[in-house]
Amino acid sequence: MLKPEDFAIRPLTEEDSGLVLGWRNQDRVRINMYTDHLISESEHAVWFGHALQDSLSQYFIFMHRGRPVGFISFTGINSLHGRCSWAFYLGEIDVPRGSGSVMEFLALDFAFGVLGIRKLCCEVFTFNDSVIRLHEKFGFVREGLLVQHYLKGDKYEDVVCLARFQGDWKSDRLKLMARCFGKGV
Repeated sequence: MLKPEDFAIRPLTEEDSGLVLGWRNQDRVRINMYTDHLISESEHAVWFGHALQDSLSQYFIFMHRGRPVGFISFTGINSLHGRCSWAFYLGEIDVPRGSGSVMEFLALDFAFGVLGIRKLCCEVFTFNDSVIRLHEKFGFVREGLLVQHYLKGDKYEDVVCLARFQGDWKSDRLKLMARCFGKGV
């Protein structure tokens, strides 16, 4: 059984650069991202430097028992409108089953608690059914479909737009926490 104390998120640091580049360049990660080519060290350095300086974004490493295993981003943070976009992925594959759900839970808890976001948005390729279903289990609703929105290889792919609102987070939080960690939490 997964335990809440085994998981955490921490801010991205300069020391994480190589780790994140390795994760971003994995085939299983790249296929689901807009940036889906192999990323050079120089291209990554530019992105990473910007990420550490961007006042409208926050980036995190997802930890399991002190070991970095995933990445979370909150971008376009807009306090006036109370919204931002987010993305995440597991960089490591040898993690306990359910770690993706825990990462989603911790990200939502941070967005609605610490950031005070009212609306959390994301975009997912329609072929990534498992992530769309995961988001929907956590209360995301489909807001739109961007048809033939992004060229991947030789095919234009559709993207589904999803959003989760803060309004019912407090009532949903305990139920979702129980889904991640069992009813004893």
